[in-house]
Amino acid sequence: MQKLTLSVDAGVVARAKRYAESRGTSVSRIVETMLHMVSTKGSDGKPAPPVLTKLRGSLAKGSSADYRKYLAKKYK
Repeated sequence: MQKLTLSVDAGVVARAKRYAESRGTSVSRIVETMLHMVSTKGSDGKPAPPVLTKLRGSLAKGSSADYRKYLAKKYK
């Protein structure tokens, strides 16, 4: 893992720490996730919108086979 130094307003840092703690994660993990989301490119070569990046692959992660069948039938 590589280190990165950022300059961020003290108030933002305090809020980010509270946010991370309330979600059981670290500020570093949140920043890494956000940087990954904005740096991931879509099929057109442009960065994918963060909401799509977050949702990408979500159906494959632990979803039930019944729900997959339902979606396949619905969007047939």
